[in-house]
Amino acid sequence: MNRRELFLGSAAAGLATALPAQPKAPAFTGLDGRPPVSQRRFQSQVIEDAMAEVCSGVRSPELARIFTNCFPNTLDTTVFPGPPRGEPDTYVITGDIDAMWLRDSAAQLWPYLEFAAKDPALSRLIEGAIRRQARLILIDPYANAFTRNLHDPPLPWAVHDETLMLPGVGERKWEIDSLCYPVRLAHGYWKATGSTACFDERWMQAAKRIEATFREQRRTSGPGPYHFERRTRTPTGTLGLNGYGNPIRPNGMICSGFRPSDDACTYPLFVPANLFAALTLERIGEISAKVYHEPAFAQQCMSFAQEVRSAVMRFGIVQHARFGKILAYEIDGYGNSLSMDDANAPGLLSLSYLGLLSQDDPLYQRTRAFALSPDNPYFFRGSAGEGIGGPHIGLGFIWPMSITMRALSSGREDEIAACLRTLCTTTAGTDFMHESFQKDNPANYTRPWFAWANGLFGELVLKLHRERPELLRQFTVQT
Repeated sequence: MNRRELFLGSAAAGLATALPAQPKAPAFTGLDGRPPVSQRRFQSQVIEDAMAEVCSGVRSPELARIFTNCFPNTLDTTVFPGPPRGEPDTYVITGDIDAMWLRDSAAQLWPYLEFAAKDPALSRLIEGAIRRQARLILIDPYANAFTRNLHDPPLPWAVHDETLMLPGVGERKWEIDSLCYPVRLAHGYWKATGSTACFDERWMQAAKRIEATFREQRRTSGPGPYHFERRTRTPTGTLGLNGYGNPIRPNGMICSGFRPSDDACTYPLFVPANLFAALTLERIGEISAKVYHEPAFAQQCMSFAQEVRSAVMRFGIVQHARFGKILAYEIDGYGNSLSMDDANAPGLLSLSYLGLLSQDDPLYQRTRAFALSPDNPYFFRGSAGEGIGGPHIGLGFIWPMSITMRALSSGREDEIAACLRTLCTTTAGTDFMHESFQKDNPANYTRPWFAWANGLFGELVLKLHRERPELLRQFTVQT
């Protein structure tokens, strides 16, 4: 069973499709879709003040309402801080799944970094997540999700997976980005607050484990130790060839078993994640040099990063008949490539958002144009809107995350406004983002409680408030 089977629902079904063992949806009240104050997991006056400031410059009541629901959703519903005394420790669920994904938890907290320096409690909350992520990586760098406690069983759909399941592991799908996002959060936290409190001996151990795992998955001396098989009706839920996936010819890039959608890679050399890994190694190198004063390891990471980036630029660019030279989504080193994009990040569309290519880079612009065209088999256009989906949910389902990412990576106000309009008109009356919606029927959606998508939408509105306030003052849902 996969997440689509568990969480495919509609506005009417709501959270009834979630697993019984998962946390219940918060009790929402009135026009304000947030839980009552007494039921919110974490409260920050700094965040409340920021939301009020943003909304004072928003013309559209629909946009203001969705923003005030979505932006604090992670803090309202998904964070579980440890005791106020002692080392900070924060467990973060995705929403309707009681597990901590390394990727999701880091992405969910990212939009709050700019406020952490003004709110010591918020800063401690984020530091606690960074510390927990380091501990989780040291349990198993190949795992993508972890349970609340070491003695908890794996996620129900992972119980019978044929792989090394250690205590505390919720699911063990090897995804390069699972090790990139925690470093992004830690590096961003350091830059935003100036605090190095999270960079203890354990964090450096985790960083060295990340670097070693990346090296291991270059597969220069065989397939390495990781393998994964699952009994499932969904081909993208498992890896073939005894759990090692399709073969590759080593070329300096890093192999990934799965994509950030948790779907299996067709070709293990996943291009967007390799660019993310290169930037991650550079960030580890900077932290190693400036915080830990380990110049040798810092240089090792920087050299490794350059090798990976050079390999991507040498082998990961393909000639498209319509768009010219663009980045492939996946390759195998034998000359085979896959041209597509998926809504999850990292993907081709999200390369500029993650800082992997500059927004005005011609290679990115050509690749972006491909991803947002019918030449991408997972770009869907319907009466409700257009955007990118992926095989995880299926054909015809658009992910709001991809529409938000399109706006975040655009330099055109008309395109940004169109994205905002689609996002505001496809919540099926819930005033929250969902995992996906059917292109002709927004009421047919998946995952009504998906904090990452909510936070990303909030991040977009904050960015527009800073950079394009006039757009927010003029925007209306009705054209």
